[in-house]
Amino acid sequence: MEKQLSRGIKDVITQHPQVGRILDEFNVGCTTCGVGTCLLKDVVGIHNLNPETEIDLMYQIEKAIYPDREMVKPQIDPAKLQKTVELKYSPPVKTLVDEHVVIKRWLALIPKVVAALDNQPDDAWQWIEQGVALIQNYADRYHHAKEEDILFKYVDESMEIIQVMHEEHVMGRNHRKAVSEAIKTQDKVKAATHLLAFRELLTQHIKKEDEILYPWIDRALSDNQVGEMFAKFAETDANSTDDPQKYIDFVEALEERLA
Repeated sequence: MEKQLSRGIKDVITQHPQVGRILDEFNVGCTTCGVGTCLLKDVVGIHNLNPETEIDLMYQIEKAIYPDREMVKPQIDPAKLQKTVELKYSPPVKTLVDEHVVIKRWLALIPKVVAALDNQPDDAWQWIEQGVALIQNYADRYHHAKEEDILFKYVDESMEIIQVMHEEHVMGRNHRKAVSEAIKTQDKVKAATHLLAFRELLTQHIKKEDEILYPWIDRALSDNQVGEMFAKFAETDANSTDDPQKYIDFVEALEERLA
């Protein structure tokens, strides 16, 4: 099994499709990933599963790879059973999580904004334009300046999980550009299509970052690195020429209007 753990996850799934189905059952989304360079052992480590779940997952994977072997499921200390893995963040990474909250609040409003295109189009187009500004300036320039240019530099950026995050950032930017084009031509169908696609993409993207990527990076950071990152974040914020509060104010006002 040690040899299998050092193989790329896509190769393992190709040779043993049942492994992909097992990973899906445990909400480890390797089958839908477009890169596939993670090693099998890294998949387990990155997802920070609780001890009981990790043992169950690896037991089922090993059975799928070696169906003819007789094996006994490993046991762990009963005190660790059902242990909940609490998500903890260092102060700078917690800043990124908090910024995600603002973005998620806009994502939650998108269905109502799309619906308003039919019954109050003038207001809806104005909200969409402001939402695009939020994504371009708050998410892309303000948030990603810290995430892509600082946080990701503390890990091997060639790793699959980082490559996937970069790819999804590009996909999000493409949706945002398409919505901007729709605003110019007042194309309701195009605007709705890309807004809803953006919402679906970002909802899953943020979940992966908050629950998998950020905790994984945080676990590997030294105290000195955390302090260094905190200082870099503060410098980035200080050099920002935009006021992030106006996007928060926009979301709060729109939440009240559409309540």
